[in-house]
Amino acid sequence: MSAAPDPSAQPVLRDQPEAGIARLTLNRPKAYNSLSVGLMAALQAELDAIKADRSVKAVIIAANGPGFCAGHDLKEVRANPGRQHYEALFRQCSMLMQSVIALPQPVIAQVHGIATAAGCQLVSSCDLAVAAETARFATPGVNIGLFCSTPMVALSRNVTRKHAMEMLLTGDMLPASRAAEIGLVNRVVPESDLAVAALGLARQIAAKSPLTVKIGKEAFYRQLDMTLAQAYDYASRVMTENMLARDAEEGIDAFIQKREPKWEGR
Repeated sequence: MSAAPDPSAQPVLRDQPEAGIARLTLNRPKAYNSLSVGLMAALQAELDAIKADRSVKAVIIAANGPGFCAGHDLKEVRANPGRQHYEALFRQCSMLMQSVIALPQPVIAQVHGIATAAGCQLVSSCDLAVAAETARFATPGVNIGLFCSTPMVALSRNVTRKHAMEMLLTGDMLPASRAAEIGLVNRVVPESDLAVAALGLARQIAAKSPLTVKIGKEAFYRQLDMTLAQAYDYASRVMTENMLARDAEEGIDAFIQKREPKWEGR
């Protein structure tokens, strides 16, 4: 009889704190949850499974140990030098970040400790972020001769150009309060309240129509790179399709009748 797998050896843990909510916990605490090839593969697998799971309405990405994520595992990177390995590594990471955005369910980063380089990229790629007051953020690659070019993609789509460039060019650590000021995170709470705050936000989202949230999330990201006229034309088509959905009919009727809606996800 084989022994049960040791949770401490798994790079990503999944649990369900409440119905409709999946929590993925990065689990390389001694390495500050750096994004090894194994961790990224495990996180990708969980996201792929959640994408097809209609019972999941919202996702939280948290972490064990003293920090959220310190970026790529530089020891692993230097142990496998060469163009082919580097290209595969950054392709894997880029696909992972895009999977977070493409996921039908909203993803909330629950950030404590540090979120640096690709860790900051992961926070930026999540739809929402809740941070502990003690959390810190940086894209410090410039300090070691490696500009944070892939983190830049996600960061520059969250904060203004000058704030992004300041982070990228200086490598300075930002406190959570400053991260909130520039739009990198949504909420800053005492560290003791972090898990409760992230769960509360996920619970609020999970109570909405999953179809409506899916439609809205996809539309939000698709319209960002359109011209104003294209965005309005696209959004008008999306709203028309949304209005024809059963959940929209139910939601409007429930509002008019002053009752709670009963979502069907269609």
